Amino acid sequence: MSNYSEQHLRETAEVVTRLDPALCEKAVDLLVQVRERGGRLFILGVGGSAANASHAVNDFRKIGGLECYAPTDNVSELTARTNDEGWEGVFAEWLKGSRLNAKDGLLIFSVGGGNLEKNVSPNLVRALQLGKERGSAIIGIVGRDGGYTAQVADVAIIIATVNPENTTPHAEAFQAVVWHLFVSHPRLKVAQTKWESTK
Repeated sequence: MSNYSEQHLRETAEVVTRLDPALCEKAVDLLVQVRERGGRLFILGVGGSAANASHAVNDFRKIGGLECYAPTDNVSELTARTNDEGWEGVFAEWLKGSRLNAKDGLLIFSVGGGNLEKNVSPNLVRALQLGKERGSAIIGIVGRDGGYTAQVADVAIIIATVNPENTTPHAEAFQAVVWHLFVSHPRLKVAQTKWESTK
């Protein structure tokens, strides 16, 4: 087990070295623009990425001063839309109900980024298509080749695959690393975090 722990931590260190700081800065610029024009940030993810979306909503609202929502935080609406309209359209229909527009931004958390041909996260693809139609800013934090998200996003931060056997754990872990970078960035951060304020 100690050998695997060493391997996993080495892989983690390598992923860090392959993140692009320039893309992170560009993403922060877009987030600041969304806030300045009075737009909202919608964070979309499935599975572990949905849990990350919920955490990130808190951080962007509380630390970054952005009006922010995750469709997956309302399980009643999520399951009603899945039941009535189907899984593929669940996010797009939710965003239509929220009157998604050109002032707003989408932040996508995904391992694969969505792929209609392989029927992987088609709900993300449909949401992205709607976002493009309506002129919303799109940022993705995705693993592997980034799928559909990387094709259409204004900024796509790809979490490098350093070991194909660990694509998902690294991609989901680094979603948190990158969004914490965003909300800690001096251009975006508007509120001090608790522990840093008590030093």
